[in-house]
Parts: sequence; C-alpha cells; structure tokens
Amino acid sequence: MMKPHSCRFWQGNCSAIWLATLVGLGVPVASAETVAATGQRPHVVVILADDLGFGDVQCNNPQRGKIPTPNLDALAAQGMRFTDGHSSSGVCSPSRYTLLTGRYHWRTPLQSGIVGVFGAPLIAPDRVTLASLLQQQGYRTACVGKWHLGWDWPIPQDQSALFRAKPQGESVTPPEDQRRLWSRVFAQPIAGGPTARGFGSYFGTDVPNWPPYCFLENDRTIGVPSEFLPARLLGNNQASLPGPALPEWKLEPILPALSERACAFIESCAGQREPFFLYLPLTSPHTPLAVNDAWKGKSGLNAYADLVLETDAVVGRVLKALETSGAASKTLVVFTSDNGCAPYIGAADLERKGHFPSGPLRGYKADVWEGGHRVPFVVRWPGVVQPGRVCAQLVQHADLLATCAEIVGAKLPDTAGEDSVSLLPLLTGGDTPVRSSAVNCSARGLLAIRQGPWKLIFGPGSGGWSPGGDSQLGQLYNLDEDLGETKNLYAEQPEVVAELTALMDRVVSQGRSTPGAMQANDQPVNWKRFMQRDGQPKKKAKAKAKKPPADARRAPSAAAA
Repeated sequence: MMKPHSCRFWQGNCSAIWLATLVGLGVPVASAETVAATGQRPHVVVILADDLGFGDVQCNNPQRGKIPTPNLDALAAQGMRFTDGHSSSGVCSPSRYTLLTGRYHWRTPLQSGIVGVFGAPLIAPDRVTLASLLQQQGYRTACVGKWHLGWDWPIPQDQSALFRAKPQGESVTPPEDQRRLWSRVFAQPIAGGPTARGFGSYFGTDVPNWPPYCFLENDRTIGVPSEFLPARLLGNNQASLPGPALPEWKLEPILPALSERACAFIESCAGQREPFFLYLPLTSPHTPLAVNDAWKGKSGLNAYADLVLETDAVVGRVLKALETSGAASKTLVVFTSDNGCAPYIGAADLERKGHFPSGPLRGYKADVWEGGHRVPFVVRWPGVVQPGRVCAQLVQHADLLATCAEIVGAKLPDTAGEDSVSLLPLLTGGDTPVRSSAVNCSARGLLAIRQGPWKLIFGPGSGGWSPGGDSQLGQLYNLDEDLGETKNLYAEQPEVVAELTALMDRVVSQGRSTPGAMQANDQPVNWKRFMQRDGQPKKKAKAKAKKPPADARRAPSAAAA
C-alpha cells in the first residue's frame, strides 16, 4: 500500500507522454515558491465526472483496472495525481454544493439524499461560489453540463400535482390541461440556476435521467417539452423517471453536445484579455448508459465500461481544445468525480471480469466507506505543478475555493469557504498536510471524520447501499494500515474515538472547520443519530443499508445523485 502522507514522483507508463507534452507546450517548470507572489491568473477548467470510481482511472488502479483511460492517464502524468482526494458525499447534489461553495453540504437542510425532481436551489443567493469569486476577479465564467443543485422552477403551487402527473399507460401524449401547463411553465425564465450563482452562461440538461428531458441554456429550456419520455427509454440504466420531454428526445447526443459546447467556449475565449473559468460537470459515466456507436462494445466488459471509454475521450477532446486555442500552457485543469461508482451498473459483474471500479477501497457510491467518496483527483498546471507527481495528502473538493482565492489574491470573508483550505502549498511542491481534518457523508447522512490516518464513522454499516458492517456503536479504521476498512478498531481505541468525537463536535458547533469567526449552520446537525441506543442499532439504518437499488429506476432519488 502507498504511503498515505507524502507526495512523490510517479514513474509510470505515461512519463514519456508528459515529457513530450511539456516540451511541446514550451513551458518550463517555474519556481514553486513564487506562484502566489507573482499574481498569476491562470484560466481554470474544472471537469467533474459523474459516478466515476477511484479505480476506473487506469493509473489509479493498474493491477485491477481493465478500462483503458489514456487521456486521463496522460493528464495525471502531466500534472499531480492525488490518491487521498475526496468528495464531501457519496452522492451527487451534496458533493456539487461543497465543490462550488467550499462548505460542507450537511450544514444546509440537505443532510441526506439529494435535490429532488424540480427541486429548489440548494445554494443560497448570497453565498460565494467558485464562479462568483472568479467572476468578481474579472473571469469569464461558464457552466456546461449537469447542474443538479436546484432551480426556482415557475410551477404554480396549486397546480404542482397536475404538472408532475405521470403518464397513463404507454402513451406519450399528456392530457390537454397538463400539456398547456407544461407550455406555460417552460415558456418562462427559470430563476435560481447557474447564471444566478456566478456563471455568465450555462448549457446542460440539469439531470440527464430526470425530467425535463431537454437542454437548458442560461435560464430557459431550449424548446418546450410537450410529451412524456417514451417508456422504452426508462429503466435498464437509461432514464429513471417519466416526465415532460421534447418530441424525439434521445439520450445518446447529450454527452457529445456538452463536449461541443465546452470546446466552443474555450475557443471563444482564445485571444481575449480576461481569463476564463469553465466548470464542466459531465453527465457520464452515470446513467443513462447511453453509449454512442463509436464506443459500444469497445471495452469488452459492459455498457458502463464503454461509457467510461467515451468519457475519457471527451476529456481528451476538451484538453485538445485547450492546446489548439493556445490556452493549455496558461490553464489550471482539475479533473475529479462527484462520488464513487454506482453498484447498479453491473459492478459485481465487472469485478468477476477483473475490473474493480473502487480499486482497493471498500464500498461504492452512496456509502460512507472510502469507495463512496474517495475519487479520482488530478491537477495540471504547466509551469507550476511539477509533472508526474503523486500526492497522498488528504484533500477535498471543498478546497478548490480557497485554492483559487489564494491564486488570484482574493480574501474570502468569514461567511464563505468555511471548510475550504488552499491546496497551493501542495501544488507548488510542498509535502506538509494542509488539512487538519475532513468530514465525509453517506447518502442517508451517516457522517465520518478523518484526522491523519484515523477515520471515525458515527454509526454502523455503510450508510448507503452496500450491505455489511458490525453492531458496534461506530467504526474506527486506521487507513494507513487498513485502506480496505476491514478491521474495526472502535472498541480497541477508546482514546482515539474520544478525540475524534470531540473534534467532530467542534467542527459542527463552530459552523466551520477552518480558522475564522464562528458561523451558524443552516439548521441543527444531529450527527450522532445513527449510533446505537440501548445496545441495539437503529432499525431504519440497518434495514436501508441492505437494499442497494437494482437499477436507477428503482431508486431515482439516490441513483440520480
């Protein structure tokens, strides 16, 4: 097992690639200590895959990974690969909130689950986001892809039931009163989305396997959904829910359209004086497993693996656009995933074929175990980040806000980035921990805290869809010695349990985990609610942990995360 608290050079198969690329870009590796002082203002591109497991990237999992990811491997070889990088949650909306705000999602009302279908905005209007921070610093900002953080949908409250009514039988034609209501709603601007949270422009599908089945641009739908999505596109790891759709809507063109729009934005910024920020939350390899013909069957494994191949190709296309536009040498690129791989895409079958989407980690998407939230995390910044490095320091998505703030010389107020620390010392060659702790969360809200090698989970089981776990009050693991979380030391290390419990209490009660003025959580956080009472585990937590969904259709509220 790798040493978890050091950064080192990676002498892998891609060394020749990164060397050739660096020479091709003509970029010397600058003195790391001068970066913040010189006031560099790089372009910033954040690519967020959806449900891509830690072990789905070949360079993270060379022994038990069977899916080739040449573009991601090359990106890692050209920059720094973090092996202890995390999303805040094992599911979607919470992780996206934390990435954009630098604040743990469980401080909001969303302490379990995700933003629901046609849900309200999760990010408060006055909260600083990565986009608004950079926009205020003169950046041109764009979001292309899956938002899933809610909108102020203009659905009349007294007609909500009619708006959401499901189709009768196999017909795609809604009743006339429902169709007229859809027409009125989708003809209006939709407030509270990306362009109200710091992005100058937006293009995407919001949630690709949920309605409305159409593209959205800025605050409008492109076209007016007027039919139900056909039943043939529901279930079987395609779309999850019936609902309003454009006539003839297809799932396969979504990912290529996002790729095209992202590249067009990069090209449009070429030659402009102001820097740009592109947030590219991809819809893949999450369901729908709508693989385009060029990639069908190419993995020799299953449709999910084929979609990982297609996702890697999309990343390659975006990186190529940076090179072609002349921006690559001046761009900070971050690639990561919102959570681990979903088990319902055929993970068990993949393991039988020798591919392990979580690599050496326990659990999958939705879990508080490492497979739920330890994710691919790669940073390339030519001239600053030394190519070929591997860093095993603990980092989180939340850290992007403080990192960008330090890079552009902006000071965050006490009310912003409460759980964000700057990664710049690591990016510029340092090897001292930047985080004193980190908190992770399962789909059902089971929390865990990390400090050094120790991880304390405040309850039994995965807190998600994976079965297993013992009947102790909680779980304590030493990840230096037991990365697979196989030996629960909760009963054997009471002093460590007490120390981490006290730490968690401070992180919750102070409303922040970083230095600064105490802040208020949006509502009380009952972080001990999953622990045993009177010697018995809570039945609700135990029962749900044993029921992973068979496919996206059976668990739409979590499967779309």
